[in-house]
Amino acid sequence: MQARRKTPAVPVQKTILLTGFDAFGGATLNPSWLAVQALQGRQMLGHRVVAAQLPTVFDASLRELNTLLLQHLPALVICVGQAGGRGALSLERVAINVNDAPIADNAGAQPVDTPVVRRAPAAYFTGLPIKAMRAALQREGIAAEVSQTAGTFVCNHVFYGLMRTLATKRELRHTRGGFVHVPWLPEQGTPHMALDDIVRGLRVALRCALLVQEDQALGAGATN
Repeated sequence: MQARRKTPAVPVQKTILLTGFDAFGGATLNPSWLAVQALQGRQMLGHRVVAAQLPTVFDASLRELNTLLLQHLPALVICVGQAGGRGALSLERVAINVNDAPIADNAGAQPVDTPVVRRAPAAYFTGLPIKAMRAALQREGIAAEVSQTAGTFVCNHVFYGLMRTLATKRELRHTRGGFVHVPWLPEQGTPHMALDDIVRGLRVALRCALLVQEDQALGAGATN
């Protein structure tokens, strides 16, 4: 009797989770979602991009993000948001444990000086190589900067919640993540960036994040 051959295991493809937000504050579009949506299904260095939209709503945005994280168990996750008044892709360094909304979210909530997560650390730093990403973007002629604040609206809320989840969920211990802000589109005002350039910038940033695990320590002559 011949031994039964084992069926070769099909390798599970690694996933990149990209999220953007729906429109808010009376706007009819949000470039973060349009750019992320354009990358849905793309293949990148052996990873498949999964794009998802988060509501611009405190608490609900984090519930949706946590569901997506546990569903996909991504190797890399970058949450993307809109930052009117900025003219470059902003690679966020730190998320703080504060909600202090300048306007109401899409559910009408406007928290003032409340924690994102009670009895949790004051801040979390990004898990992305933001300086290597900035250099890669600038080499491609795309305006990019390292940002020291993600604000205190829903973007920071999601950024903090993301990093908190990655730090505390055992099943996500190998997932790296962070947050990127993108400018307005030309039809929204100035400063702005064309959608094609935002999409191209996200592709460059993703590729760099996959290739570079972390920024090297600043050495002599290094600049911020």
